[in-house]
Amino acid sequence: MTPERLRALCLDFAGAAEEFPFGPETSVFKVGGRIFALGALDGRPLTVNLKCDPEEALRLRAEHPGLVVPGYHMNKRHWNTVTVGALPESLVRELVEDSYDLVVAGLPRALRLRLDRP
Repeated sequence: MTPERLRALCLDFAGAAEEFPFGPETSVFKVGGRIFALGALDGRPLTVNLKCDPEEALRLRAEHPGLVVPGYHMNKRHWNTVTVGALPESLVRELVEDSYDLVVAGLPRALRLRLDRP
């Protein structure tokens, strides 16, 4: 997956926006003002931090050692750093969607309804 495809994937979700609060090199993707993905899209290798269910995070780290690791500069229990280009694109898509869904689930009900995610 290329940086352009990762950006397009993140922005394809309802209400998603890209911001640069940490400087121009770090893309931060948010929904409802909350982060669901962030990373340096020009980084080599391309990595992205994604929110994850804690038990699922442990399983993914065990299945993909070195490619899915505890989130860099994040809460290591709830976030993974994922090496995008080294994993199947379908898995990356699933992980991004799961991250988005976890964040949306924590938003106020009215906002979830506007996003069409009850």
